[in-house]
Amino acid sequence: MTVVTLDADLYLDLVGDGDELAAVEVVAGLLDAGVPAERIMVDLIAATQTRVGELWAANEWTVAREHAATATSERALAYVAAQCPVRPHRGRITIACVDGEWHALPVRILAEMLRLDGWRVDFLGPSVPGPHLVAHLHETGPEAVALSCMLATRLPRAHAAITACRSAGVPVIAGGRGFGPGGRYAQRLGADAWASDAAEAVARLASSWPPPSSSHAENGHLGFLGDDEYTFVVRERPSLIATTMSSLASSYPTFRAYDQRQLDATLEDIGHVVDFLASALYLREPSIFLDFVDWTAQVLQARGVPPPALRAGIHAVRAQLTDFPRALSILDAGLARLPAR
Repeated sequence: MTVVTLDADLYLDLVGDGDELAAVEVVAGLLDAGVPAERIMVDLIAATQTRVGELWAANEWTVAREHAATATSERALAYVAAQCPVRPHRGRITIACVDGEWHALPVRILAEMLRLDGWRVDFLGPSVPGPHLVAHLHETGPEAVALSCMLATRLPRAHAAITACRSAGVPVIAGGRGFGPGGRYAQRLGADAWASDAAEAVARLASSWPPPSSSHAENGHLGFLGDDEYTFVVRERPSLIATTMSSLASSYPTFRAYDQRQLDATLEDIGHVVDFLASALYLREPSIFLDFVDWTAQVLQARGVPPPALRAGIHAVRAQLTDFPRALSILDAGLARLPAR
C-alpha cells in the first residue's frame, strides 16, 4: 500500500501567501489519494495553524499574514468537510468558544471531526455569550457541550459558562491551552472532561460519554470564585491601564519617544498584564500570570523590546495595588522572572 506524505512546508507556504485555491487543490489531491479526512484536518491543517502561531510569536509573520493563513485554512477545511458526507448516529453536541474567545479554527476542526464520527454538531462559533449558549441548550437538548478557551484571561467567563451548562443538565468537555497544562483549570472550574486536542476529544466522547460525576466537576457549582482583590482589578481595569500609561513616561524614559504604533502596542500589552493578573486572582493560581510573563517576554524580545519595558509596565500596575497582598505577591513573582537590567 502506498503511503501518502503530507507536504506541510508546501501547505504552509500556500496559506502564508493566502492562496486559497492552491491550498484547496492540495487537500483535494490528498483526499483523492486516499488520505483520511481526519488526518488532513489534524496532521496538516491543525498542525500548520500551530506553526503559524509560532511564526507570529517569533515576529517572522505579521498579524495580517497570520489572519490570511487562518482564512485560507478555513477554506481548505470547509472543502474537506464538504467531500465527506456522513449521517449522524451518536447524538447531538454543541460546540462554542467561550465569551471573548475569538480563536475559532481549532473548534471548527473539532466540529468537523465530530461530524465525521457521527455526531450532529451545532457549531456556534467564536465568543458566545453565556446566556445565548444556555438558551441554545434549552432549545436543542444536546448530549454534550464542547467549550474552547485558548487564553487564560477568559477563564472567569469559562467558569460561568461551564456552571450554566451543568446547571442546565448538559455535561461539558473543555479544550484549549487557556485551561492550562493538562487541563488543570478545566477541572477546577467544573468541566466534566478535558481533551488536549480534537482527536482526543473525539475519542473521549465516543468511548465513555457522559462521564460519571466526579468531585472536581462539582466545583463548577461553587459559583463566583472572585474576591475583593479580583473584583477591584476587574472594576478598575480602565483606570489601572490609563494610570500605567501615564506613569511610563517618567519610569521608562524610552517610552517618551514611542510612535503611535508603539503606543498602541504598549496599551494592548498593559491590558494583558491586568487581565492575566485578574485571572490569576480568580483561580488563586499565580502560574497563570507567570506563564504570561514568560511568554510575553519572549514575544517582546523577538520584536526588539527589551525586558525593562515589561518590568516598567508591571511595576506601574503594582504601584496602584499596594493595598492588595495577593496581587502584589503575584506581580512580584512575575517581576522576579525578568532580568533586573
